[in-house]
Amino acid sequence: MTDADCRSGGPGRQGGHGGLERRAFLRLGLAGGTASLVAACGWDGGNAIRPKLLSISRLNDWVGEHVLYSPMRLAPTYDVSQRARSLPSYFISDSTPMLKDPAAWRLQVNGLVRQPLSLSLDDLLRLPRTSYTVLHHCVEGWSAVASWAGVPIAAIVERCQPRPEARYINFVSFDADYSNGWDLASAMHPQTILAYAMNDQPLPPAHGAPLRLYSPTKLGYKLTKYLVSMTFTADRPGGYWEDQGYPWFGGI
Repeated sequence: MTDADCRSGGPGRQGGHGGLERRAFLRLGLAGGTASLVAACGWDGGNAIRPKLLSISRLNDWVGEHVLYSPMRLAPTYDVSQRARSLPSYFISDSTPMLKDPAAWRLQVNGLVRQPLSLSLDDLLRLPRTSYTVLHHCVEGWSAVASWAGVPIAAIVERCQPRPEARYINFVSFDADYSNGWDLASAMHPQTILAYAMNDQPLPPAHGAPLRLYSPTKLGYKLTKYLVSMTFTADRPGGYWEDQGYPWFGGI
């Protein structure tokens, strides 16, 4: 994904700012069959129906998080021969986000934890590794197969030791301060990883280098790229697209 990815996570044109075109909204509305996803697509019908759509979106989030989510359900995997030849990349900044000093980059793990962490890429490479080839789903209505490798969030949780009141994680990016909030249960899913490789190569800049969040159980806009921090919180964080009306849970 990222080339199968949806913006630092979200829908729109490749690079820079923008929203879904109306035809993409209609396609998603017909395919998804739920008003919550319709409300998530940039064009929400205007002031007359926006409150109702957002209410349904919040209900869908609750059902997804508390009723439909299962830590035992794994997304199917694919053979590497089925990988897409290319995947679109999206980001919020006007040009591809790049670190000025890659050697100085660290992932900061903080908030409601007993052991804050500051992890270099080498630190992450020494941690347990998960890899898979899966189907990426974009909120714009398309999908593509790609391979990903990285550190399971569960391995980070084991080391930082969240406090009992920690229920969410806020993932923050250096892509124009893009962010996403996740519930802790989804983050602990065995297929949720901090990816540093894509298609057997180091993660490229267009797809979130040096590190991005990935899970085949979430829509692309939830998969924060260009990560700089993950903060454990008691209260549910917002997110770049979620604060504009996208479904918060974003599960598939």
